[in-house]
Amino acid sequence: MANNSEMRIDVVNNSAQVGEAFRAACLRALERCGMEAEGYAKDLAPVDTGRLRNGISHAVSEDEMAAYVGTNVEYGVYQELGTGIYAEGGGGRPTPWVYQDAQGNWHWTRGNQAHPFLKPAVADHPQTYRNIIEDELKNG
Repeated sequence: MANNSEMRIDVVNNSAQVGEAFRAACLRALERCGMEAEGYAKDLAPVDTGRLRNGISHAVSEDEMAAYVGTNVEYGVYQELGTGIYAEGGGGRPTPWVYQDAQGNWHWTRGNQAHPFLKPAVADHPQTYRNIIEDELKNG
């Protein structure tokens, strides 16, 4: 017995829409991860006047698909990595030095120990960031 019914298959290419949705979910995840890391960094930052903590921010680069967390405060790098004999990686000045502060007082130092706040804000919370990314990809 012959089957005379005609079968028709329509193929629809939605790859562009899927790609756009995936990119949007990734950008939302990066923004959330950046905000989370910024919060952790602010919690870890050493506080004297609050300038360093208040200068911590994040940005998402759509071109690089990356989130960056950092500070525009010039002494932030010295807090993060240390100075003198305490500098991370041993790149600091090996000999002591003296300096005069704004009040005219002289100080002798070998450097300052690091007080990392950026690196641990990212490195110590991988599961949090993974959960955020998974949430945006599943539910976004």
